[in-house]
Amino acid sequence: MAEIGFLGTGGAVPSAERDNMSFVIVRGDRSILVDCPGGAFPKLKKLGLDPRSVGHIAVTHIHPDHVYGLPAFIHSLMLDEGTVVLWGSADTVEFCGRLLDLFRLRDRKIRRRVEFRSLAPGDEIEAEPGFRLSALRVPHHSSSLAFRFAFEPDGRTLAYSGDTAAHPPFFAWAAGCDAVVHDCSAPARFFRQHPALAAMHTSALDLGLMSAQVGIRLLIPGHFFGEVDFAVSEIEDEIRSRFAGRLIIPHDLMRIAL
Repeated sequence: MAEIGFLGTGGAVPSAERDNMSFVIVRGDRSILVDCPGGAFPKLKKLGLDPRSVGHIAVTHIHPDHVYGLPAFIHSLMLDEGTVVLWGSADTVEFCGRLLDLFRLRDRKIRRRVEFRSLAPGDEIEAEPGFRLSALRVPHHSSSLAFRFAFEPDGRTLAYSGDTAAHPPFFAWAAGCDAVVHDCSAPARFFRQHPALAAMHTSALDLGLMSAQVGIRLLIPGHFFGEVDFAVSEIEDEIRSRFAGRLIIPHDLMRIAL
């Protein structure tokens, strides 16, 4: 059985309760880290996980709150022999390579090696036996990809939007997954006040509506803005006004079984 552990559930501006959005998918003694903002190494330990178990890192796009912790994470593993595979769009992979090179983290003395593998929208790759990874372009940044993770032999599937505007093709692509983790940056009232947000992120109201339309089984919203004032209960109420399915509002360092 797979589990999701949330390292952070907040947006680009963290709050006292919520750090930048990132999570880890745990299967036995292997883990997949999804995005890598700051503090990934100690947060994994707080979740009861060994950071050395991370065999894959999937990076949704190259905005700072999704990649700035990558050099520190690899540096913390520098004495441990092994390989981690980093997945992302071609732009993301190229950027992350340059980011590591700034700190000479691909030098011979670094024993934790990073392999860079790019994905194109529509790709479905067997990342390792029992783990398939798919990609979809989403509207946020030119480097942005959503990911779908599929695991055998249990057949569990998880889709993650990354940061994105409300995008009907994503919901059609994610329909049928056991769980969907999706951008839910703020209640709809902030999107009405600042219409430009709708080109980059998703409101709770739109998330509930589009999830209901395709029958999402388990919806897990995240990437909650820390720079505006709202209660998480407002997010939940707004989603619930459109969506009657299973809903979990995550918090930092929460673990959820798939």
